[in-house]
Amino acid sequence: MERSRYHHGTLPEALLKATAQLVLEHGVAGLSLREVARRAGVSHGAPAHHFGDKAGLLTALATQGFELFTAAQCAARDGAGSEPLRRFAATGYAYVMFADSHRAHYEIMFRPELLRQDDPALLAASDAAYDVLRGVVAEVQAGGFIPDRDPEIVAVTAWSQAHGLATLWLSGNLRRASRRRRPDYDERFPDFESIARAVFSLGEK
Repeated sequence: MERSRYHHGTLPEALLKATAQLVLEHGVAGLSLREVARRAGVSHGAPAHHFGDKAGLLTALATQGFELFTAAQCAARDGAGSEPLRRFAATGYAYVMFADSHRAHYEIMFRPELLRQDDPALLAASDAAYDVLRGVVAEVQAGGFIPDRDPEIVAVTAWSQAHGLATLWLSGNLRRASRRRRPDYDERFPDFESIARAVFSLGEK
């Protein structure tokens, strides 16, 4: 079945796509290799053959997520021009928008208990993503902004802001809390993109 439906090298990608769909629909707890195989339309042994076990499958999905995440941040940074603060803001904006548009990947990327934490591909992909943040922090400090702060503390602070905003939105807490406090909330911020733009000062008042 696998040989007839998939070209060489495409079956692992199909299994990752099925995994992401199932995580999005049912969460990680309900995920099984057998259900992944069923969703992909292949034999039940295919996920284990390619990824070993559930941790291996999720590790591959997280690795893919970090690679997509890095690409999204780089594209946003490079599309923001040369001004350091704008490049920095664009990177943060890309972070939260990635979380919203790739929810299944985001669900597991920062869950080390689910993953093979020493997997070389995962380590390389996650380090590359963090290096994008470190890079824009270096640009900001080289431009004369907060030059006396430890760059690692600045990076962690920025990471915390972006991750916290994304988590509040995805959990539903941000919208519920804001509606209680601001009757005009939905008019000012009808969607997550408008909130993210305002938080990271990308053209919003």
